[in-house]
Amino acid sequence: MRAMTQIPSHLRPIWQAYAASVGGLSEDRFYEACQFGDSPALIDELAQLVLSGRKRATAGAVWSYEASGLGLPRPGLFSIVTDAEGRPLCIIETTQVDVLPFDQVTAEFAAIEGEGDGSLAYWQDAHRAYFTRECERAGRRFSEDLLLACEQFRVVWPR
Repeated sequence: MRAMTQIPSHLRPIWQAYAASVGGLSEDRFYEACQFGDSPALIDELAQLVLSGRKRATAGAVWSYEASGLGLPRPGLFSIVTDAEGRPLCIIETTQVDVLPFDQVTAEFAAIEGEGDGSLAYWQDAHRAYFTRECERAGRRFSEDLLLACEQFRVVWPR
């Protein structure tokens, strides 16, 4: 079960615009306001990949989702992607979530995550570094069997 997340007031206009365009949308389908990456430059770079349609997936450590109180994303939930300054850029809908160890992420998933050259080798190098930093900040150790929630999504707003 996930905690109910409130839509931040500065993001409410983008949610309301999307909801109106689809004839209404319950706020209980809002998952989170999110950024991809852990530095302002990376956040903005990855947000542009989402907007261009190249990035259609993301991966997060299962322990991190559990620690947040949100639980794992689920198909049919919506998130508002923001830039590094917290400005809303788009709304994404989760379409699929697979939980698997880091070392079992596939080349197909790496390609739809859309980062770097799209290869599994690039994905592994970049994400090994990212998850090592994330684990260290939380007093944990990265390992190749770290469980990940591999989320696929589609941009629903703007169309």
